[in-house]
Amino acid sequence: MSGNREKPHIIVLPEDEANEKIANGFILSLNINARSIIIDKYTGGWRKVVSKFLDQLVPEMRKYRACVAVLLIDFDCYEGSSHQNRLHQVTREIPDDLKNRVFVLGVLSEPEKLRSKCRMSFEKIGETLAEGCPDNINGLWMDELLKHNQDELSRILLAVRPFLCCV
Repeated sequence: MSGNREKPHIIVLPEDEANEKIANGFILSLNINARSIIIDKYTGGWRKVVSKFLDQLVPEMRKYRACVAVLLIDFDCYEGSSHQNRLHQVTREIPDDLKNRVFVLGVLSEPEKLRSKCRMSFEKIGETLAEGCPDNINGLWMDELLKHNQDELSRILLAVRPFLCCV
């Protein structure tokens, strides 16, 4: 994104390289205003995402009211465990004054499982997910490894549709 942080924009904090590649694929879609998204370098773990968010992004979000954050993490759920545990661990760290501008999204287990299942590159997964904007409903968002994101997708679309979606 070119420099004006006063304009509405999204900062994506990816947990790992796979999530970063998915985010990079997302901005390849013609449905997306890619100039409104900043994808940060991956951190190397969901706890590091939260730490970086708290240390670096919280002050920026308080200064620039048009900033929205996406914490892109793996929920690391296997064999019946719930994504709610990880989601709760992350969301309880988000300051109350920013909760309506911070969104937590990710694959239920890990992106590698989604890539194997879909037989797509991470970038193609991201591009396919972006094709659902502004309606957010397409085949891939409804996959069992992604459908848990529906509540967050509903929230984020309300916040970003005016400047993110080009259709």
